[in-house]
Formats: sequence, structure tokens, C-alpha cells
Amino acid sequence: MKIDSDKNKSDRAAHRLKKKAEIKLAEPASRRGFLKKLTAGVAAAGVAATQSGCSTTGMDKFFQDHYKEMTAEEKEKVFARISEDTKKKYNVDINLKDPPPVPGARFAFAISLSVCNGNRACVHACVEENNQSRDPAVQYIKVIELDRGTFNLEEGDAYYEGEVPKKDKFYLPMQCNQCDNPPCTKVCPVEATWKEDDGIVVIDYDWCIGCRYCMAACPYDARRFNFKEPELQRSEINTNQSYLSNRVRPQGVVEKCHFCLHRTRLGAMPACMEACPTGARKFGNIADPNSDVAQIVQNKRVFVLKEELGTIPNIYYYFD
Repeated sequence: MKIDSDKNKSDRAAHRLKKKAEIKLAEPASRRGFLKKLTAGVAAAGVAATQSGCSTTGMDKFFQDHYKEMTAEEKEKVFARISEDTKKKYNVDINLKDPPPVPGARFAFAISLSVCNGNRACVHACVEENNQSRDPAVQYIKVIELDRGTFNLEEGDAYYEGEVPKKDKFYLPMQCNQCDNPPCTKVCPVEATWKEDDGIVVIDYDWCIGCRYCMAACPYDARRFNFKEPELQRSEINTNQSYLSNRVRPQGVVEKCHFCLHRTRLGAMPACMEACPTGARKFGNIADPNSDVAQIVQNKRVFVLKEELGTIPNIYYYFD
């Protein structure tokens, strides 16, 4: 069995490497650009090998099994490596957990557009809770300012300034909709993103190759890419972290909202909901008919964004 396991690990690693190479080769490039990339790749491999032979943390990370195939022991080794890397880089000790999906739960949001006043408290709380890069700025939530009586998201303003709410405007927060039929997961060539049993779409940052196909497939512009090394100060880091949610991400991977699974799977509410000063957000298990979100869906005239696409979102909007 050990031989089969090692062969499977080698095959999956080779598949990831092949896909990464195919994506790079598909990009138009001049001879100089090609040689530059080739040289950089060889140099990086050489540095890694020189530093600690063939057993580098970088190699361990690349050749680790897919999250869903790792044993509990293998996960513990990966979590220990991540904790050690974070300690070295930021001089901070983290509490890295891996809470499993809640049995029988289907998490969802309901947001009142009559109550949301565009203050963006949800945006800032999400950044702090989920260790998002401050420079360049990465934000999972964006709030769109729209003219009352209209609903054209393309004409909305995500960069509005000044006091809110403004006269004759309303505000619509957007983030990952945790779709039941997510197009993003279907296009990932290495299965680095998938939907869990409690409805949350997750990303394994160690498995992501940064092709950004999922970003192109998402109709809600909900995914972000780290083009540069994320900048975080030691004092800014939330040390309560989870492997599939808010651990500090490296450069070159995609990230997004995950319904604060490191909180919600343990019985707490998402940071954005707790920070909302107007009570516009309601979160819970839509499979529980007595939950706030289920009651809203049953009794309000709710709608979802881009329903015609058949993605079946799990963020519901309504006007009181």
C-alpha cells in the first residue's frame, strides 16, 4: 500500500507540474522573456536545493498530497510546517486548526438592502479577521453604491467616498456566494478548490498553482490573486487560523471569502456580521427551518444575483 501511496503522490505532483507548465507555455512570450522565466526557474530550484538538499520545506509543500487525501498524521506535519514558517517570517505563534464541515448544515447569508448603509464595516472586519494583505490591498467584500430604482451592477460604484448613506442611493455588499453549482471549482485544472458538505467553497493554497482560471469563471468577481508578497505587520496578524480559511497566504495564489469557517464551524458568527452596525446581515444554517436566514428566505421576497446563470448562490438579498 505504501508503494501505491507514493506512486499516487508522485503522479499527482507530476500532474500539477504539467498543468503549470502548460499554462506558462500557452502565454505569449518573446525569446528574452522565455529565457528570463527559464533562468529564474532554474535559479529558484538551485537555491532551494542548495539550502537544504532535496528535503526542503518548499519541496515538501509542492509534493504534499491533496488535502482530501492526506491522513491525520500528514496534516499535522503540514500544519506544523505552516506554523514554523509563520513564526520565522512574522515572529508570531499561531493556533492553526482544521475544523471539519458541520454535519447537516448548509450555511447561507441573508442581507437586507433596506438596512445596509454602505459604511463598509464588514469590509474592514473581514480584512482583519482573515489576514488579508494590506499592501497590496486584498479585500474579499466589496460594497456597490447604486442609484435607487436601478439594479445595474455594471454602473454601480465600488469606490464611492464621503459620508453614507447618500440621498437616492442604496448599497449592495458582494462576496463569494458559496454557490451550490460553482463554476469556479469546475475549471481548476488541479482540483485546488472544491465545495464542502456544509456548503462552503474552499481553496487549498498549497495546492493552488495560480492559473486564475477560477477567477475568470466566477461571475461575481469574488476571487482575489496575490500578485505580490502580501504585506502584514506582526501586530495585525490574527493568530487564530485555519488551514482552509484565514492562514496567511503566499504570493501567487487565489483567495476568497470562506464564510469565516474557522469561526462558523465552531459555532461563532462571521466577522463581517458581528461588525455590521446596522444589523443588515443575517447568517446561519439554511437547512434549519428555525434559523434567522431560513426564516428570511421563507417569509421575505428574497433574490440572488445573476440567477439566470444557474449557479445557485447562497447569499440572499431582500428589501424590507
